[in-house]
Amino acid sequence: MNDRDRLTNLTVNLGLYTNVILAMLKTSIGIVGHSPALLADGINSTSDVVYYIAVKIFMHQARQPADAEHPYGHRQLESISAIVVGAFILTTGIAIFWESINKVYEIISKTETGQSASIWALVIALFTVSLKIYLYRFTRKNVNITHNPTLKALANDHLNDIMASLAVVIGVVMGRLGFYWMDPAAGAIVAIYIIKTGIEIIMDSSGELMDSVPDTEFSKELQSEALSVDGVLRIDELGVHRFGPYYTVNMTIEVEGGISVDAGHQISLAVEERLLEKYSSGLRKVYIHYHPYMGQQASETDKPIETLAKESL
Repeated sequence: MNDRDRLTNLTVNLGLYTNVILAMLKTSIGIVGHSPALLADGINSTSDVVYYIAVKIFMHQARQPADAEHPYGHRQLESISAIVVGAFILTTGIAIFWESINKVYEIISKTETGQSASIWALVIALFTVSLKIYLYRFTRKNVNITHNPTLKALANDHLNDIMASLAVVIGVVMGRLGFYWMDPAAGAIVAIYIIKTGIEIIMDSSGELMDSVPDTEFSKELQSEALSVDGVLRIDELGVHRFGPYYTVNMTIEVEGGISVDAGHQISLAVEERLLEKYSSGLRKVYIHYHPYMGQQASETDKPIETLAKESL
């Protein structure tokens, strides 16, 4: 976990410091260079800085060890942090979209005179595209290593920034060609990408907090491994609960009714050890309960395999 946390912290810090620089550059050049699109992108980067700070606070708390009130640890804060990221992105996108649409209307209706943006606005937008492509690739690589939902949210935001900056490039170029309304229109396009990303992040992270069931294939593998242990006659119940990047498994097995309590305990222990060894990188806890084999009586195992893991404990 120390290596995972260090890599997470490095990725968050790199994104934070980069967005501080981009926020200052894009906001100042957007104002001085008369580019509403770049200014909107600068506001987006400023909001990035705010929620990166929030992410760092949540990540620090998520690393706290388990205690009496939180026996499974604090890793759920990673998903909560991702929702915070999504909320910031969503609200920022709505505000930018509204402002940009108003600007387009004012230029088209002649209530405000349009003007072309500075060449520096184009330079900063192109620089942002290049930098964000690197950050996106770097963050995605670390998502595959850490399986941290917050880093996944930040990677999505980097992708959002790439598309937004490309829209700024188009808007600035068209504005310099005399289509002044295209610059603020590009700001509205930026906002649409921001809103889309915010909604996706919130939906994904909410599913994790609500114990959305892992894929059916994982449930099948858990049962197959348990049934391969000598003495296990049937899987009666299976529950899978997520805590941050890890899962806790609650399983009820059926064993021969005539064996001793100690023998039943040894079988349960063997199942627990088998699952923890097989899925050492994904399971934190495995709880095994056993009871006598019920023969031909109806049990949970008689249900379709897809329903076995639908009741997360």
